Formats: sequence, C-alpha cells, structure tokens
Amino acid sequence: MSDKDQILEIFFKEYDKLKSEQAQRIGFRDNLLYVTLGVFGGVVSFAVSNPSNYYALLVIPWVCLILGWTYVVNDEKISAIGRYIRYKLVNKVKEHTGYGDLETLFGWEVAHRSDKHRKRRKIQQLIVDEITFVFSGIITLSAFWFLVAKPPLGVTILSWVELLLLILLGVEMFIYADLAEGR
Repeated sequence: MSDKDQILEIFFKEYDKLKSEQAQRIGFRDNLLYVTLGVFGGVVSFAVSNPSNYYALLVIPWVCLILGWTYVVNDEKISAIGRYIRYKLVNKVKEHTGYGDLETLFGWEVAHRSDKHRKRRKIQQLIVDEITFVFSGIITLSAFWFLVAKPPLGVTILSWVELLLLILLGVEMFIYADLAEGR
C-alpha cells in the first residue's frame, strides 16, 4: 500500500469516526428534549399539588438553562463536524488525490443542506427549541410570580437572574441555529 493510499485510508477512518460522533451527538441532543419535558411534568406536578410547593417552580428555569445549554453545545458540535468535513476533510482528500469533484464522494454533506425546505425546518426547530428551553422557563417564572405574592428578596433576585439567563440562552440558541443553506 502506497503512502498516498495510507493517508487516504486515514482520512476515511477520520470521516467514519466523525460521522459516528455526529450520530451519537444527534441522539443525545434529541433526547434532551424528552428529558426536559419529563422533568417539567414531574416538577410542575409536585409544585401545583400544594401551594406550599410553588417554590419548586423555580427549579424549572435551572433545568431549562442546564439542559438547554447542553442542547446548544451538542447542536453546535454536530454542525462543527459537518463544517469540518465539508471544508477541511474534503480539501485534504482533494490535495492527496488531485480529484476535484468530491461532491460525489462526500455528496451527502452538502446535499442535505441544499434541500429547498431546510431553512423552514431549521426555523421551525429553532422555535421548538426556544419554546422548550426558554419560553417554558419564562412561563414558569411568570406562574411563580403570579402564585407567590411576596417571596423573600433573595428569591425575587434569584428569579430575575433566572429570567436574564433564560433570555441569554434564547439569544445563544438563535446565534447557533445554523440556518444557512448549501455548502
């Protein structure tokens, strides 16, 4: 086996490992939505079971922040792997083969980004993500403020910090939404 063939084999093994990591991250990221909904159900059920439990509602914004941020980080890594394959790995293989049309070889990496409905789907997914991780936390804070007449100052400050962090999470989700089409 020539050095050129060995290098190409290394590139294809790298591609295989990257796609494997990407698939694992996609599964983990998508399961975060279900975990979040499950935690919401449990906490809200407990919180509304007795007026003395209303303070439990303040747990949900933290769940939103932690799981939402984990979601964003994984989503960004999924996109980063795709960018690396499209821009770096493709060029490495081109350099070592002299083959100019690698769209044939790594075609899926571009094709799935060129779907005419991609932008709409990505916007819809952004809306679902914002509702799940940001809006639901804000609704929970609003419910807490409505249900608890005069919480202690520390709790009030904590709830406003939660609101600020949720807004920041919403901005980060928008920034990392990867709405671009094509390459």
